[in-house]
Amino acid sequence: MFITLEGPEGSGKSSHIPYLVEYLRERGHTVFPTREPGGTSIGEQVREILNNLKNTEMHPRTETLLFQAARAQFVEQVIKPRLAVGEIVISDRYADSTLAYQGYGHQQDLEKIRALINYATGGLLPDLTILLDVDVEIGLERKENGDEWNRLDAYTVEFHRRVRQGYLALAREEPQRWSIIDAGQAWDVVQEEMRRVIIARL
Repeated sequence: MFITLEGPEGSGKSSHIPYLVEYLRERGHTVFPTREPGGTSIGEQVREILNNLKNTEMHPRTETLLFQAARAQFVEQVIKPRLAVGEIVISDRYADSTLAYQGYGHQQDLEKIRALINYATGGLLPDLTILLDVDVEIGLERKENGDEWNRLDAYTVEFHRRVRQGYLALAREEPQRWSIIDAGQAWDVVQEEMRRVIIARL
């Protein structure tokens, strides 16, 4: 089973994954946690380029293509082999991030981006996508108080509002794949809701 966690900046995806993994492993599942961009040696190198605050001149098309390069390696080297042996893969972000950030955020052509994503992933879609939804201002404040402020975080508040609305639009398009959880709730409440959603799908 392929599970992805999506959401605006500061929604708490990264903090929840280790506890989800522990919970599922205690129940006898083999679980592999990973993240995007990254997950492979090549992907981590691309991540450094994408996140580096010095790269302010990066064009949105360049940004989009770099994400797809990392993703293609990620799918072939990590996700497909793990799924083939029956493991549960939980990824902190995947292709929907590109639609939300580079599509809705940068206001690029969604159909062109979908075609690029399809090429990069070989058409691989998650079985379940959990959207941790949070108000943009709250999320950015959380991120500022964290330890990994990056180039994408530094975009305008208006950009991040478009990203959030993009995520909600994507979830409306495929309600059978998406589950929306209010990430403004207490952390333990959010974790419990995520566990309930995943167990129901398993």
